[in-house]
Order: sequence, then C-alpha cells, then structure tokens
Amino acid sequence: MGEQHVGEHPFDRLTPDFIIDAVESLGHLSDGRIFALNSYENRVYQVGLEEETPLIAKFYRPGRWTNEQILEEHNFCFELSESDISIVAPLRDESGNSLFEHEGFRFSLYPRCGGRAPEFDNLDNLFHIGQVLGRLHHIGSLKPFAHRPLLDVKSFGHQSADFIAEEFIPSALKLPYRSLVGDLLQLLDEIYQPHQQELIRVHGDCHVGNLLWRDETPHFVDFDDARMAPAIQDVWMLLSGDRERRTAQLSEIVEGYNEFNDFNASEICLIEAFRTLRMMHYAAWLTQRWHDPAFPKNFPDITGDRYWEEHILELREQFSLLQEEPLQLW
Repeated sequence: MGEQHVGEHPFDRLTPDFIIDAVESLGHLSDGRIFALNSYENRVYQVGLEEETPLIAKFYRPGRWTNEQILEEHNFCFELSESDISIVAPLRDESGNSLFEHEGFRFSLYPRCGGRAPEFDNLDNLFHIGQVLGRLHHIGSLKPFAHRPLLDVKSFGHQSADFIAEEFIPSALKLPYRSLVGDLLQLLDEIYQPHQQELIRVHGDCHVGNLLWRDETPHFVDFDDARMAPAIQDVWMLLSGDRERRTAQLSEIVEGYNEFNDFNASEICLIEAFRTLRMMHYAAWLTQRWHDPAFPKNFPDITGDRYWEEHILELREQFSLLQEEPLQLW
C-alpha cells in the first residue's frame, strides 16, 4: 500500500483561518463558524457570515480538473438555472466570475439550500424528478462539453482495472481478478459500443445524496462529475429494489421525462453496464486517493483481502446480470 505520510497532503493547509481568509477575500465577513460537510473528492464547508445566511465554500482537489473543465461545469449550471431548472449553481461576483483562487487553492461559493432526501417509494416524486431530468437533458443536448471527459468503458473500466491490478489488489487475488475483468470488460465494450454516439451533457452522479426535495420539487446539487454520457447515466442510480420495483420506478421517471424530452429506451440496456463501471471506478478511486489522509481513516477495509474478495464476487454477480434481459417499461 505504501507508507502513509501524515501532514503531507495539500488539503492539510485548509485550516479554519485559511478557509475564512479565502471567503473574506471576496468581500464577505465571516462570523468564524465553520462546519465541514461530507465530501471526500473535494473539501466543502458551510461558512457562517455576519448578519447573512451562511455560504457553502467548495475547495477543489488540486490536479483533478483544469480551470476550463471547472468553468464548463459552472457554465452548464448557469444555462440550467437560466432555464428555470431547479439546481444549485455557484455564485458569481460583480464581474461574473465563479471560480476563485486563494494562495494556490481554487474554490467556489454556493448558496446554502435546505431540503430533504426524496422519497423514492412515492412514485409521484419520481414522476417530478423525471420531468426535471427531461428538461435538464434537453439543455444538455444542445451542445457538447469541449473540455470535460466522457463516461466510457475505457476510462471507468479498463483504466480502473489496470490500476487496481497493478497497484493495490493483494497478490493472491490478482490472477482471478484479471481473468474476471478481462471477460467483463469485453462484454461491457460490446454493450456500450452501439451507444457511443448518444452522448449529451449530464449531471453524471445523480443519486439520492445529490437531490434535495423542497416545496414539492427536486433540486439537483453537485455537478462536479458532469460529463458527456448517455442520458441513462442520470437515471439508473435512482432505481433500487427488486426487478418489479425498479421497473415501476423507471416507468414513472420516463413518463415524466417524456413530457419535456424524448427518452431513448434503447439505453435501458446500459443500466447494469453503468452499475458495473461505477463499481470498478469506485474501487479504483479509493486506491488512487490513498495518499489523502481522509481515505485510510474512513475506508480502512480496502487494505485487507476481504474487501477485494467481496469486490470480485460483486463483479461476478454483475457479469451474470449483464447477460439477463434488461428492464422493460410498463
């Protein structure tokens, strides 16, 4: 795994004083209250202000995105907001800037927005989510990202598997892992290939944690993983439970979606493919971030054989699911 050197990660510089100085450099006056929010890829804080509503300050992980890629995400958010789509967009200063820098750290500010997690057992909620997604994807299809990456089998699958096999997986499990992912990636390539041209700008990480329900409306937050992908990427993570339940959920989302955009039913076959790619990418992400002290602290299990044995078992189950008939709309 390599020796963990405490205190050497750039995020160690994000002390309370540093965070307050960054926010106050934009003309805000902090009351000194800082609350760290749940985020591993970046660092996100609620910062209290004197006689004002607190702000959310997001400090970007160094080296992950270029300025152009971050600004593409921001501009996508502004497009959506200007079309009255319910999202939480970054704040802009008087000059229209939304990306700022303080002593080598890039950061952005967001309004604090309240809400609760959507109740996915309520099919009416899923219908409304589908409506918003249909509108969001209509805007997303109007032009491509020029700088942000694609969601594809190469980056999420092949590259993830290569990194895991070479850098992290226990020696005793390398052979069964390589054998399994070789077959799995071949199947994923075959499934994804017909859909390589069906790419639009999507949220990219559309799960319950990135949805706030308020005033009977879903509000989408955190577009940090926005990229070019088939539209189904923003749908499949909203589905859970047995096949019958997932079919009902999908059908309700699609019914709402079709009021504002044409849902491409041929992409349903990608649901289990994208679930598999997310599993592979997530495991690689954990290992690639191991030098960040937050990861050994919060994900200690990945240093043991059991984690990787279970990961291989999950991938075997996915290999079987990929060969089953995809969900059918009601």
